[in-house]
Amino acid sequence: RAGLCPFPEILFSPCSKSLSRSSVRSRMSLKPPKAYNSLQKGALIWDPKPLQVKKIFEALKKGLKEYLAAHQAELDYLSGRHKDTKRNSRLAFYYDLDKQIRSVERYIRKLEFHISKVEELYEAYCIQCRLRDGATNMKQAFSLSPASKASRESLLELYRSVQECTEDMCFIEGALEVHLGEFHVKMKGLVGFARLCPGDQYEVFVRLGRQKWRLKGKIESDDSQTWDEEEKIFIPNLHEKFEIKVTELRGLATVPVGVVTCDSISFFSTQPQAIIVDITELGTIKLRLEVLW
Repeated sequence: RAGLCPFPEILFSPCSKSLSRSSVRSRMSLKPPKAYNSLQKGALIWDPKPLQVKKIFEALKKGLKEYLAAHQAELDYLSGRHKDTKRNSRLAFYYDLDKQIRSVERYIRKLEFHISKVEELYEAYCIQCRLRDGATNMKQAFSLSPASKASRESLLELYRSVQECTEDMCFIEGALEVHLGEFHVKMKGLVGFARLCPGDQYEVFVRLGRQKWRLKGKIESDDSQTWDEEEKIFIPNLHEKFEIKVTELRGLATVPVGVVTCDSISFFSTQPQAIIVDITELGTIKLRLEVLW
């Protein structure tokens, strides 16, 4: 929607002053959002996943450029109407169009700035990744050389460099996650043909990292379905996939139907993505979802 940016404001910016430490965090504002306080120096560090980050970055950039192209087309259309209205001197409609144009222009500037910050973060991530790979290769080479005081000191320094680059990569991954927007997941129901009978009750459990969505549904006598919830917002994650588990409820007993995982890379699109996943191995029961980014 024009004028409404669905993505959070940029929270990291380069510092103008030169600092003593050469890591990427020394060149960024050290005021991370609450969700990523654990990424500060000295916190527990996990193993970065450069290949996964590259896939998400490319999908994110493609999706953002789709949004940019769509709103640029909207701006061109409004600008054309603006010129025609000016010639016809319909002032009220002219000023309303002018307001819409300014709103779309602001949104486009936000998108352009958003894309530039995502590219900046990924460029810094790639630099740290190359530095870590170089330090790792040098560490392996030194470990094969004859033991000496100089080699031990070099190994210790290289170990510190690897750890520092790893911390910086994890920090950038957390900063990049802030710019992934939101997934609005809508429940569209189960598809099972003869497997779904009136009166059957099911529970669907959707997990993305620590985010969970549990909902229950029932097959009605007219074969329609009623669910206690229809929509849930998930915050995209660089490393986690959607995990979907379906269980049939039979009185006090529960019967597992199936568990599947679903990658989120294809969801970074301007258009709602319809998803149909096979819950059972033979595909006799499927789950229909819709994801809007």
